[in-house]
Amino acid sequence: MQIQILEEIGKSQEKKRPNFRVGDRVNVSVRLKEGDKERIQAFRGLVISKCPKSGRGVAATFTVRKISEGVGVERIFPVHSPFIEKIEIEASSEVRRSRLYFLRELKGKKARLKETERFGKSITVEDAPPAVAVKEAEAAPKTDK
Repeated sequence: MQIQILEEIGKSQEKKRPNFRVGDRVNVSVRLKEGDKERIQAFRGLVISKCPKSGRGVAATFTVRKISEGVGVERIFPVHSPFIEKIEIEASSEVRRSRLYFLRELKGKKARLKETERFGKSITVEDAPPAVAVKEAEAAPKTDK
């Protein structure tokens, strides 16, 4: 009974996010509060893991890695965090691993992944069409000329 209540609360806290995968280059816009001011900071990098241990639902996390002035920087984000404004998928890569931790030791051109065209353009949460619009388009009668 208690588990069902927790699952219901968790589902109400989930945000709509684009379906990104490990190997995608993403731009995560994070809302920061510094003193009494608020601003949005972009963190652009490669998704090297989506944490399966923290699991599904509200507890899910993903790790983004970028190289800043020759130093590797990794940041772990909760997928459904209220501080994440949007997640943009910029490019996708073909990978055959669930975690790309081997990229930590590689430098320069060896650390690159071969990009594939999965979408044709960058996808944001706002660009994703709502399900209602799709149902309306299917329900509209077709006219023959």
